[in-house]
Amino acid sequence: MRATRAIINLTNLRNNIREIKKLLKKQTRLCISVKANAYGHGAVECARVAVEEGADFLAVATPEEGVQLRNAGIKTPIIMLSLCSPEEIDLVVKNDITPFVFDEEYILYFAESCRKAGKTCYNVHIAVDTGMGRIGVKPDKAGDLAAIIEKTSVLHLGGIGTHFALSDDTEETSKVYTKEQYEKFLSAIKSVKDAGIDPGICHCANSAATLACPDMQLDMVRPGIIVYGYYADKVNEEYLSKKQIFVHLEPVMTLQTKVCSIRSFSKGESVGYGRTWVAKEDTDIAVLPIGYGDGLMRRFSKEGFAVSIHGKTYPIRGRICMDQCMIDIGKNNPDVHRWDDVIIFGSQKDGAHQSAEDVAGLTGTISYEITTCITNRVPRVIHK
Repeated sequence: MRATRAIINLTNLRNNIREIKKLLKKQTRLCISVKANAYGHGAVECARVAVEEGADFLAVATPEEGVQLRNAGIKTPIIMLSLCSPEEIDLVVKNDITPFVFDEEYILYFAESCRKAGKTCYNVHIAVDTGMGRIGVKPDKAGDLAAIIEKTSVLHLGGIGTHFALSDDTEETSKVYTKEQYEKFLSAIKSVKDAGIDPGICHCANSAATLACPDMQLDMVRPGIIVYGYYADKVNEEYLSKKQIFVHLEPVMTLQTKVCSIRSFSKGESVGYGRTWVAKEDTDIAVLPIGYGDGLMRRFSKEGFAVSIHGKTYPIRGRICMDQCMIDIGKNNPDVHRWDDVIIFGSQKDGAHQSAEDVAGLTGTISYEITTCITNRVPRVIHK
């Protein structure tokens, strides 16, 4: 196995799910997002734990992600949150994946596929656009769309959902916008009921709303990043504790590698592409077999980014390469040796100096992107 690997701590995953469930009302169902390879953590392994911990639904983004779960023997209901092409619809239906629909053309594609497959009463969910602006029917047209679904005679309205755009922001204007989205969603539900149709499972709460907006749980919540140990942007542990909401999350992934070489540098020598770093004094540079081909992005080559070896931190030097990067360990460091473990990010329990959230803060992004971008050539090592 490669020296570079992502350690996936399933005990932390279970802890996070249990922490989330403590916030839910007794009747609230749980849909756990395992799209994008479970945010980089390994979809099948994480999905199995989610089901064992009581997930009622799993959420994916593409047909292939759903098929992967079905091929692994997972029978739990799966919701597909994004759209697929007409060519993929038969695959969705064959594998009993519940799609979001929001216009007549898309609905009729699914109806035809169900007829060909001999399926009746096939569940679909209506996506409502309450202010995210991506996919979804307008709230006042939800009833009309529900009627179209029921008229197909082979499709059944199993639920209705929307997605919040600003629920992870704690500014008052953002809270107001989220509340407005929620009210629009309630009006969409009413529109369906006014059409004489049961809306099924009503769901809108993402990670941030699951944590901070208990009144928005409705029939089901759809947590994502919090399952994997990271708070939803500004809706963090400190913010929640001030609201008397206590939830402790642990990072599930720890990204690590090893020192593969230690090289001596004299004052004035440079390392890496573009000669962006030149030694100001004699020092030693350790080479690590991890780069942007593994998901350690080139933009991380900046002041403040450091890795951990035996509990001590060492800064990146020069530009991160596709397959390697370099760190400054100081001259004749007795604490660092070839083949020592190096922690890039992860849980403090595993010796990490920084989390994916810390890395995100240094590089102007979010923890979701940091973990999701760890590529498939990095082996996932499962720790139960």
